[in-house]
Amino acid sequence: MPIACRLKGSQGTAFCVSTCPASAPGGVFRYHRIERPEDIPARDPKAIDVAILDMNHGWQNLGHDSLVHAVKDAACDLIPIFERTGLHVRAFSYDVRRSGMVPEGPGGRFSLYLGTGGPGDLDPHHNDGVSEGAQGLLEDPRWEAPLFDLYGRIQGDAGSALLAVCHSFGVMCRWSGAAHPSLRGLDKGGKSTGILENVLTPEGQAHPWFRHFADELTDGRRLRVVENRLYDLLPSAATFPAGIVAIGYETQGVGGPRGDAVTMLEFARDREGIMPRVFGVNHHPEIVDRGRQMMILREKYSRGEVSDEWYAERLDILTRTYPDENSDHRLHLTSDYTLLGPLRFHLHRAVRLAAEALGLAVDLHENRVAEAAGVV
Repeated sequence: MPIACRLKGSQGTAFCVSTCPASAPGGVFRYHRIERPEDIPARDPKAIDVAILDMNHGWQNLGHDSLVHAVKDAACDLIPIFERTGLHVRAFSYDVRRSGMVPEGPGGRFSLYLGTGGPGDLDPHHNDGVSEGAQGLLEDPRWEAPLFDLYGRIQGDAGSALLAVCHSFGVMCRWSGAAHPSLRGLDKGGKSTGILENVLTPEGQAHPWFRHFADELTDGRRLRVVENRLYDLLPSAATFPAGIVAIGYETQGVGGPRGDAVTMLEFARDREGIMPRVFGVNHHPEIVDRGRQMMILREKYSRGEVSDEWYAERLDILTRTYPDENSDHRLHLTSDYTLLGPLRFHLHRAVRLAAEALGLAVDLHENRVAEAAGVV
């Protein structure tokens, strides 16, 4: 730790806007947007395919592209291996809520799935355009059943992984029955947004992966998070369903006591009992730091994907001075442990297995990601 693309570290984020070798024509990273069945490229035995479950319903945002960049950064750091083997990474972004596109289950082309944030009610049946919490969103809920089926298949397949943030986490809580959504009222200050705080549970502090996160926290419990949520996720019973472990909860203000909303849940762990395999959080660990977000914002604006007004508003937010001088470092630490580390672990595993299936020798093993954090 910290986890960052080696070229961003040595060349600066501006280098990656125009000169990223991973996404250059014929490079080791390729991106595909899936809005119709015919958008899905053919299978490629030398491609490691990652499914991104885009839950944004077409709303302008930075989170989706941040997840894409997290995959691209991980691929960029594997360029030497990919150049020797001809392997490469493809990110497929499925427009789940607006187009009803849900990827195939594990056992085929995908072993790693990433779920984004998004607007509106966590129950698509309530997004009628007028209900409180719908944010004016009107959607067809028919995607929910196949997505719930996909969640179950991933949870039941030891060789696949799902990492989810914000809206996707809320949908997973509904799917699993672990927690139910509650619209944040005036008694809780309404929408929770900004740089706030979560607290690790005792189970999180003892977890083989997250206990090393606890070691890097000042008091071993309190972590900084980027939040932008309308809903709390409240446990549905005194205990969580079998196999589901609470890793974190909200706090009632920075430095305050633990609140009642669960913010991090582990739904399944990897075969060796170290890394979360199906895991979700109610914050935005894909928002790594301001430098990364400024780079992504400029990329989206230069491609004409966002309006002048939206760009100016986000630029203002990203250039504000935070009260903590080391807030970027603390947020990066949260991103490393709650997203980037697990993502690289499961991607490296997929690369290693793809190489072995083709009879290719690679000096790569996913356990090194854990070892870098001190996990043995």
